[in-house]
Amino acid sequence: MVGVKSIVATRNTYDSDNTVFSPQGRLHQVEYALEAVKQGSAAVGLRSKTHAVLLALKRSTGELASYQQKMFRIDDHVGIAIAGLTSDARVLSNFMRQQAMSSRMIFNRPSPVNRLVSAIADKAQVNTQEYGRRPYGVGFLVIGQDETGPHLYEFSPSGTAYEYFAMSIGARSQSAKTYLERHYEEFMDCTVEKLITHGLHALRETLQQDKELTILNTSIGIVGPPAGSESYVKAGGAFRILEGEPIQVFLDTMTPKESVAPAIVEPDSEDEGGDGDVQMSDA
Repeated sequence: MVGVKSIVATRNTYDSDNTVFSPQGRLHQVEYALEAVKQGSAAVGLRSKTHAVLLALKRSTGELASYQQKMFRIDDHVGIAIAGLTSDARVLSNFMRQQAMSSRMIFNRPSPVNRLVSAIADKAQVNTQEYGRRPYGVGFLVIGQDETGPHLYEFSPSGTAYEYFAMSIGARSQSAKTYLERHYEEFMDCTVEKLITHGLHALRETLQQDKELTILNTSIGIVGPPAGSESYVKAGGAFRILEGEPIQVFLDTMTPKESVAPAIVEPDSEDEGGDGDVQMSDA
C-alpha cells in the first residue's frame, strides 16, 4: 500500500524532462507545448481544386500596440499561419526558408510542399527525444502548390503533420472545425472568393461574443492562380498575404451573425483569457 502511495505522489514529477515517459506513457512536456498552441489566436485553412487559403485572427496587447504577425511567406509557392509562440515560429519559418532555398540552388526547382512539412516535423521531433531541449510551442497551417495542385497541412509541436481539406488551430478552434465539417463538401468546387468567405465564417466562430472581424485583426493568405487564369500549373499563383483595406471586400460578403446557425462552442480555459495573452504568446 505504501508503494502505491509513493507512485501516485511522484507521478507529477514526470513533467520535468521531455525525454522521460510517465507511467501512463505520456510525454508531459509535449502536451504542454500543444496547450501553448491552443492559447494562440485561431487560424483557419481550407482548399479547393485550384486554390488554398489561410485566414488568421491577429491580437493586439492594447490600443497603443500593433497587431502581431500571423502569416509568413516561405517561398513563392508556400506560406504558413501560426498559433502559439511567435518566437518559435520565426525559428521554424527561417528553417523552412533555408530548405526551400536549398532546393532551388541544388535542384533548380521549388521544393515539394510535403517535403518542407516533413523537414520541420523531423526537426520538431528531435526536440522530444534529446535531453536539454524543449518542444517548439507553436503549430502551423501550411498551404502551398506544386505539380500535384494545392495542399493544406497541419504541423504540431509533437512532430506530426497531416494533410487536410480544411483545418483550424488555436483558441476555440473547435467551433471553426464544426463549421468546416458542416460545409467541407462544398469547398472543392468553390471559387477563391467563395473559399475565403467560408473561411471568414469559420474564423468568426472562434471570436468572443462581443468581437467582430475587421480589417485590423484579420489576415488572409492565398496560393493559386490569379483570377481568370485557365491553367493552375502554368499560372504560377505565388503566395500572397492580404491585410488592411483589400480584405474589406471579403468582409462585406459575410452573412450577418444573427442569421447564421450557432456552432458548438468549445468549453476551454481560453475564453477567460481572451485577447490578454502574455506578450510571449502568439497574438
